Amino acid sequence: MAWHSPKAERRRNFATFAVLTLASLVMAVNYRTFVAWGGLYPAGATGLSMLVQRILQKVVDINGWGWTVPFSPINLALNAVPVWIGFRYIGRRFTMWSLYVIFMTGVLTDILPVNALTSFMSEGDLSRLATDPFVTSIFGGIVFGFAMALCLRWNATTGGTDFIAIYLSEQKGRETWNIILALNACILLAGGFVFGWPGALYSIVYQFVTLQVVHLMYRTYQYQTLIIVTSEPKRICEAIYRVSHHGATVMRGIGGYSGKPEGIVYSVVAADDTPCIYAICKKIDPQAFINTMSTSRVIGRFYLRPRD
Repeated sequence: MAWHSPKAERRRNFATFAVLTLASLVMAVNYRTFVAWGGLYPAGATGLSMLVQRILQKVVDINGWGWTVPFSPINLALNAVPVWIGFRYIGRRFTMWSLYVIFMTGVLTDILPVNALTSFMSEGDLSRLATDPFVTSIFGGIVFGFAMALCLRWNATTGGTDFIAIYLSEQKGRETWNIILALNACILLAGGFVFGWPGALYSIVYQFVTLQVVHLMYRTYQYQTLIIVTSEPKRICEAIYRVSHHGATVMRGIGGYSGKPEGIVYSVVAADDTPCIYAICKKIDPQAFINTMSTSRVIGRFYLRPRD
């Protein structure tokens, strides 16, 4: 109950604000360093925004107009439809925080100077890193994946196709990030035709690493099947429901060695909940035997925590 009090809500909003501001800063630094050095294209609307920005900048430079095309307005414009999807189908609070991330990331990307971000590196290290596109794409993907997962864990997103991925995940009951990776191929093809294929090919590495980091850190749409052999099936079922809001099925069995009757608890839960369930189960029954299996898809009534 305390979590819903005004004071607790203010603490929650402040913590969310701080974490999302940090994530926005990390993404902006990533765009101004690794992405710029390698000529890379991030996923979704951000990658499309950078592609449009680079095309417009090329036109400006050819005509000698002498000004820099800003990233933020283009990114905000291309995120209009995904943000509408967020408001319409995902949740207002989630979408508002995501809009804050989109805005802050764009503004910081436009105002942060590159030299200030790399002043702690020696010229030799900076030169080697900036001229090795493979290393750049690996490190850039790790940094962006970390920031993206940080946003998702604090109930926000980086915008663009993230909204679509989350919407499809909630509709289909499984991860859809690989589907989004296929959609991003169109952006990479366009970038390859306009600016050359090396940047597009290294962008595939960048996006793949990003998705692997997100997959490792953000596990809401990853499911695990638990088969627990225990002498306390009723208490174990209650613990599973208390932690994950998922039910369980109890079957009766007999120990092959001991010959004693045992309860077999069967349940499917979100992967994020399993560490807590393990700890509680071992506390209830230290002799419990727990078998965990990855589950690719669940069909039927499966509880997902509301975003608002």
